[in-house]
Amino acid sequence: MRLPRFTKPYHLRDYKFSLVFLVLALSMIGILAVGSAKAIYQPRQIFGVAFGFCVMIVVSLIDYVWVCDFYWLLYLFAVAILAAVIPFGEKVNGARRWIDLGFTTFQPSELAKILLILFFAKFIMEHTEDISDKFTLVKYAVLCGIPLVLIVVEPNLSTTICTALVLCLLIFVGGLRYRIIGTIFVILIPTALIFLSIVVQPDQKLLKDYQQQRILAFIEPEKYANDTAYQQRNAVMAIGSGQLTGKGLNNNTTTSVKNGNFIAEPQTDFIFAIIGEELGFIGSCIVIALLLLIVIQCILIGTRSQNLTGKIVSCGFGGLIGIQSFINIGVATQILPNTGVPLPFVSYGLTSLVSLYMGVGFVLNVGLQPKKYQ
Repeated sequence: MRLPRFTKPYHLRDYKFSLVFLVLALSMIGILAVGSAKAIYQPRQIFGVAFGFCVMIVVSLIDYVWVCDFYWLLYLFAVAILAAVIPFGEKVNGARRWIDLGFTTFQPSELAKILLILFFAKFIMEHTEDISDKFTLVKYAVLCGIPLVLIVVEPNLSTTICTALVLCLLIFVGGLRYRIIGTIFVILIPTALIFLSIVVQPDQKLLKDYQQQRILAFIEPEKYANDTAYQQRNAVMAIGSGQLTGKGLNNNTTTSVKNGNFIAEPQTDFIFAIIGEELGFIGSCIVIALLLLIVIQCILIGTRSQNLTGKIVSCGFGGLIGIQSFINIGVATQILPNTGVPLPFVSYGLTSLVSLYMGVGFVLNVGLQPKKYQ
């Protein structure tokens, strides 16, 4: 029987069940944490994990090389859904990031991150010989800039930064010369310092007022303790109060920061505070360890890929998990300014959850195609 073009004959022994186990274990913790944070969202989180798991299995059997052959269509679709947010997006708290589909809301930026990894993996593969050429770098910058601008105008600065870091990682994995990387850092570091010195001024026009306040609250938390820095301070308090083993899931302790409603939307951006308070230091370490192991697994699969496209797809997805996790946990522990990025596989959010499972599926397919030795 001849297989369809979009798949190949695979060997079960090449299926990375260890990665599947890690993702499911983390998702189970996420279901418990979301249910404890806001019980009303737990059934939807369970549905998201189940649906995402099915998507992962299907995608893992689809040849990623075949998918990446349509890389320009993937890019155009990513740009289209990001652009659709502007006229059709639902405005929540001053931002248009979601499209109401009737039965659920869809956040295009979460899916776009996966599609952009696939696109640029193929794009870099096509420019292996001239990846450090000035003209190629300009093209790469322009192609990166279009979706990033669409995300930042939502406005969604945190996702813009996260996506930008992933796109930088992709071209680094693709073989960009170290001399050029050094030059970029020499330019970016002073630029970032100048940018920060401008945005903290009272009459600055570069950021929205709430974005500026988050940066100021990070610099002077005591001054903004009762407003902008309020959630982060309470998150740190919650994590610390969990001590070694935590207060237990679904506890009704009166001293609980969660039970006192001192953290808004604890099931999303501040889910790590719930984990710290209810599962303690041990539970927090388990979550961080699972995230780290997922990143390592993705990198290992990438290093054994049969081509550069697979390497970039796997390492890029691993980088996405690592960067998002660092930002989310950094915000919850107040080592980064307050910003909204979900904790992978843990935070509530169907679009994010299903998109991440899709990403895992592509990584698994890379692992199913063993490296060809010449």
